[in-house]
Amino acid sequence: MSEIYENPLCRRYASKEMQRIFSDDVKFSTWRRLWVALAESEKELGLSITDEQIEEMKAHISTINYDIANAREKEVRHDVMAHIYAFGMDCPKAKPIIHLGATSCYVGDNADVIIQKEALLRIRSLLLRAISALADFAEENKAVETLAYTHFQAAQPTTLGKRACLWMQDLLMDLEYLDFVLANMKLLGCKGTTGTGASFLELFDGDSNKVKLLEQKIAEKMGFAACYPVSGQTYTRKADYYLLSSLSGIAQSVQKFSGDIRLLSHLKEVDEPFEAGQVGSSAMAYKRNPMRSERMSSLARFVIADSINPAMTAGTQWLERTLDDSANRRISIPEAFLAVDGILTLYINVISGLTVYPQVMKKHMDEELPFMATENILMECVKRGGDRQSLHEAIREHSVAAGKEVKLYGKVNDLLDRIANDERFGLTRADIDEIIDGSNLCGMAKEQTESFVRDVRDILNNNKDAFNKDEVASINV
Repeated sequence: MSEIYENPLCRRYASKEMQRIFSDDVKFSTWRRLWVALAESEKELGLSITDEQIEEMKAHISTINYDIANAREKEVRHDVMAHIYAFGMDCPKAKPIIHLGATSCYVGDNADVIIQKEALLRIRSLLLRAISALADFAEENKAVETLAYTHFQAAQPTTLGKRACLWMQDLLMDLEYLDFVLANMKLLGCKGTTGTGASFLELFDGDSNKVKLLEQKIAEKMGFAACYPVSGQTYTRKADYYLLSSLSGIAQSVQKFSGDIRLLSHLKEVDEPFEAGQVGSSAMAYKRNPMRSERMSSLARFVIADSINPAMTAGTQWLERTLDDSANRRISIPEAFLAVDGILTLYINVISGLTVYPQVMKKHMDEELPFMATENILMECVKRGGDRQSLHEAIREHSVAAGKEVKLYGKVNDLLDRIANDERFGLTRADIDEIIDGSNLCGMAKEQTESFVRDVRDILNNNKDAFNKDEVASINV
């Protein structure tokens, strides 16, 4: 146990891989990679920088002396200056040209975007795995009939596979928006203190073409197609809002799914994965609480609420920059990624191991069948010459009376017998049973599921290199 607070996102929920992406080692080695890219590009454009200096820097990208950096930061109260100092101690020959012409945001903002891209690709992989697991589940249960609900009141039958398609469609929308965000990610570039490029224009003796080329070269070396065409000292913080909006969208889909699983668990139609020795309640030994779905909902709520942070930050930036974004971004952005990493891993675990109880579903269907069959009975009676409006009112009267008997006295639903005994309908009980047997109460649910899953398989096949379906995430679910 620790004597100090440790973030539960790291200790309990997020994978080791996502924790690695936001680690100090990745952050500060990315800073050093950016300093190497800057020096290489400046050399290629004619500045007096030697191959020996660049090779010395490359040799120390990962050998970060945190003791020196931390001690220096306590003295100068500036993290970038502290790490420039530590890098210079490792690279005495390159020390004079490290960070040449740049401002702190050159490494800070550019590294953030690079790390965010890697984290977003990790989320994309998990999202594809969740979609794949849902596609398998939908296909397996495409013909399993179950009661559909509106307002959590019994409505009409559907199939469990069709319901899974609703969950899947939400995730596909999230994938589409995530891909839009990924495709439009840009580096800040190297525009100096207020975004005018003045320091680099001075370095290149007023040659503006070289200033433009410098950014292009750095972007290419760091694996990006472009830098923002204009900026203040930082890239626009609206980019962070769109980034976390994509994560919030995923969290919304996860919360919807987890809520449905909790409702269906209450109905005893499904069960989450449950280990042999797992305890559902400290007091009630018989319970099997849907704790994974509850955890998903809890963390999803955190992400949704967290998305207000970049919105407020974007709206409160003063002129070319203000520093009140810094502390907030250090917390709000990594924690959103860590939480989404955790909830998608849980999603995959739950849907892959969900136990389905078709007989319980049938029981619930049978209990509501008399009510659900009334629409088909009404249409058949109209075909035989009946008056729709008067028959509709008769069905309403009988439904209310039958429902009252069920709710007040626990009696069996006798609605169909009431209709059979009402001369206005002109039907025997055998006629009614024949109408019900010949009805397709689930409509096109099975066909819709088959068609939708085929389309999803095409998407997954086009992305087969982007995710490992059998990967086991390093998280205790």
